[in-house]
Amino acid sequence: MYDVNDDAKGGFRRIELLTGPGRRRRWSAEEKARVVEETLEPGARVSEVARRWQVCPQQVFAWRRAARRDGAVDPRERASPEAASFVPIVADATAFEPPPPVIEVKLAGAVVQVSCGMDSALLTTVLRAIRASASRA
Repeated sequence: MYDVNDDAKGGFRRIELLTGPGRRRRWSAEEKARVVEETLEPGARVSEVARRWQVCPQQVFAWRRAARRDGAVDPRERASPEAASFVPIVADATAFEPPPPVIEVKLAGAVVQVSCGMDSALLTTVLRAIRASASRA
């Protein structure tokens, strides 16, 4: 019986077990185009397509970039109608004006709304009248 410890030096050996293809895979232009086309379908995820084809997602992104650069694929052709697009912004100054601030004062069952620019003397008179009417009731 042979044991790994039977070496002349008495050390252990290292054993490597390689699985999978022993060399790099070669992808034809048609296969690459098929993979890229699958990723351009609405709702497709590159990671899922890459997993199905047993290739890393970075490789698929590189193939997509090369296809766009070569003009073989126009990503706008596959864009779904629901896809976001740019819309010009038209600013209307009146549309963005905030309403003037309003303060509500609840006193003795009455609600008084005070807006900016209200005369302070008038407000004081109104609040005193409300308080006086509440004390009589």
